[in-house]
Amino acid sequence: MKDEKETKENLEEQEKESPKNVSSNEDTQVEEGSEQNNDEEKSEESPAESKYNELNDKYVRLYSDFENFRRRTAKERLELTASAGADILKSLLPVIDDLERALNADKENEDAKSIKEGITLVYQKMMRTLKEKGLREMENTGEPFDAEREEAIAKIPAPKKKLKGKVVDVVEKGYYLNDKILRHAKVVVGE
Repeated sequence: MKDEKETKENLEEQEKESPKNVSSNEDTQVEEGSEQNNDEEKSEESPAESKYNELNDKYVRLYSDFENFRRRTAKERLELTASAGADILKSLLPVIDDLERALNADKENEDAKSIKEGITLVYQKMMRTLKEKGLREMENTGEPFDAEREEAIAKIPAPKKKLKGKVVDVVEKGYYLNDKILRHAKVVVGE
């Protein structure tokens, strides 16, 4: 561009100095030469610009793919940590059930008071530990039957009218792990 301006200035000075009878043929040749220079410059910029645009497009796509990957793995990591202990906790649930049964069976037997206290302490400690891990019991008795949370294993005549369609007894407790159902409650429903 700078050379082109200098060339034009030189031509203008030559025109002023030279007589006016200079052939128009020379002027045409100079103009054609400058047009060829402009076309060459445009053709030289065009591959460079297209290469730049192509590389920039690849960069933007790669960056967005990486961001999507990063978000997806972070989400999966959170989900994995939230439910990492689900299998362990689920395998401990029968132990809790057995401890509860032992506590209920021992209520009449006062001779084994120390055994009962020991079982109670173990049960309380285990439940406290499980609650710290995100486990919590479902409250079902007296609530309307909900097939999403509960599994009806029996229907009995309701002892009271207001217990119709509601949970009368819980055979096996249901549990949540971090607000997700870990185990459905097995209940008896009044009809």
